[in-house]
Amino acid sequence: MSEEILINVTPRETRVGVVENGMLQEVHVERTSRRGYVGNVYKGRVQRVMPGMQAVFVDIGLERAAFLHASDILRAPLPEGAESNGNGHGVPSISELVHEGQEIVVQVVKDPIGSKGARLSTHLSIPSRYLVLLPHARTLGISARIEDEAERQRLKDVLTALIGEDIPGGNRLGYIVRTNAEGQSAESLAFDVTYLGKVWRVVQENIAKSKVGDRVYEELSLPLRALRDLLNEDIEKVRVDSRETYDKVVKFVHKFMPSLDDRIEHYAGERPIFDLYGVEDEIQRALKKEVPLKSGGYLIVDQTEAMTTIDVNTGGYLGSRNLEETVYRTNLEAAQAAARQLRLRNLGGIIIIDFIDMTDEEHRRQVIRMLEKGLARDHAKTTVYPMSSLGLVEMTRKRTTESLERQLCEPCPACAGRGTLKTAETVTYEIFREITRAVRQFNAEKLLVMASPKVVGRILEEESSAVAELEEFISKSIRFQAEEHYSQEQFDVVLL
Repeated sequence: MSEEILINVTPRETRVGVVENGMLQEVHVERTSRRGYVGNVYKGRVQRVMPGMQAVFVDIGLERAAFLHASDILRAPLPEGAESNGNGHGVPSISELVHEGQEIVVQVVKDPIGSKGARLSTHLSIPSRYLVLLPHARTLGISARIEDEAERQRLKDVLTALIGEDIPGGNRLGYIVRTNAEGQSAESLAFDVTYLGKVWRVVQENIAKSKVGDRVYEELSLPLRALRDLLNEDIEKVRVDSRETYDKVVKFVHKFMPSLDDRIEHYAGERPIFDLYGVEDEIQRALKKEVPLKSGGYLIVDQTEAMTTIDVNTGGYLGSRNLEETVYRTNLEAAQAAARQLRLRNLGGIIIIDFIDMTDEEHRRQVIRMLEKGLARDHAKTTVYPMSSLGLVEMTRKRTTESLERQLCEPCPACAGRGTLKTAETVTYEIFREITRAVRQFNAEKLLVMASPKVVGRILEEESSAVAELEEFISKSIRFQAEEHYSQEQFDVVLL
């Protein structure tokens, strides 16, 4: 499989695209004016304790107070044999863990999304190329994606030798071995252990001298973060269209991944790099609801506050011998396309895929397998549940940042995000009701109605007799004026 990473840099925006076999699979956007906060560590202050929610709001210097749940607060382990006095799930009452005004060191685990503030944790973690440092835990874990038992044991032995055996009461730091570490040498892991040790010492120094609202550790910028998390032996090329960013990337890769030095390339072509690979067109398509399938079928992707739904339709596909075969082929293609769309659009949370009904049990299993196969290369954690009798597949995908649509778009000012507008007919009758209401409340000789050209045109042509009846009923004359800048739903009734 041919895989490339494209990095496009402009003064106000950086974008990273992951292209597999010529198809865009992921796109990440970071704007200078509002960089994401995930991974950053802050010194905060508890603003408000909410016992009913087992949570607190914390001031970390952002526009909105951030949210910290009791389960995300670091606490001393219970003595052996002791029982929790909390909510029955081993979590003490929030009032026992923190109090208002308390200073607390926290890490952002979810960016502010919509109207919600950032989500926090006091379980700090600092990632490097092959490891994640857990400064407050003595855990030694291996990524579940490394499935070979012999390799898991080798990595555990290597890391144990590097950090020493656990000493009861000792202050050994905890580590998680990342998927990228599979097959890596002891020297590579030793480099990461040393690097993370230095980073943690700097963070501790920053914590000691910082004040509330200060950032004590900042996650890497998007290009370096993307390379840390995505660059591996499977990536053939990393193309960067900015000389300054290219120099930073080369230094970073040389320091942490010297064996992949030759994969980095500066793109100096006249044509924009995203245009060359068709990425711009793919991004535009990813902002549309409808996703066409090669067979003639299509998906409808609908993102709501509670969940994302993906509806599968056969469209014009009638190529197979019978209906069941047509439906099966469409669903197989849709499963593959849906997995790609989730990555491409960065859709998270609860996702419901409404496949076309299939009667054959084996066909249903194959469609689920195709979906799981498509999600296997997804870097976000996904969980797929069995297909229901209605052909619905429930799944979850971990979300840490806004979706592509919510990063690049805003609600339509005309419909306020509903996706529909009241018809000209509906607005016409609203105007008539408003006129009746206004003349009962206020005295006026005549009335002026200002509305969009489409609504005024309809009133003067199709509703002219209704206007005459209304004028007679209220004993006042009504003048209508078309306003080009009014949206279809907007109107004003002015008393003269």
